[in-house]
Amino acid sequence: MDMAFLIGRVILGAYYLFNASNHFFRLEMMSAYAASKRVPAPKVFVVVTGILLLVGGLTILLGVYPVVGVAALVVFFIPVTFWMHDFWVEQDPMAKTMQMVNFTKNLALLGAALMLLAIPQPWPLSLGR
Repeated sequence: MDMAFLIGRVILGAYYLFNASNHFFRLEMMSAYAASKRVPAPKVFVVVTGILLLVGGLTILLGVYPVVGVAALVVFFIPVTFWMHDFWVEQDPMAKTMQMVNFTKNLALLGAALMLLAIPQPWPLSLGR
């Protein structure tokens, strides 16, 4: 089971790190999208959310300070899910579907992050051991 948990941590941590890198390497594009959603200081918002994803991804991947990582992910997911993926305001059916998919995906990832808090620490096969 320890190996399955490690593989899951690597996959989930890499997912968050990949998305964090998008916040930094695609800053202009993501900032423009944030601006279209009326986010104040969109570049700052994108950088801060990228840092939250980076912290969450690293803590999960390495197994160190998982409570800090989960807190970072909660701080990321709550505003982003409800502000950036507000499917209920979309008129176009395709846009509404895309936003609903992202909204529900984010809620599922938030739930998964919270479940990580139930795993006794230090995590198996982690640098925190």
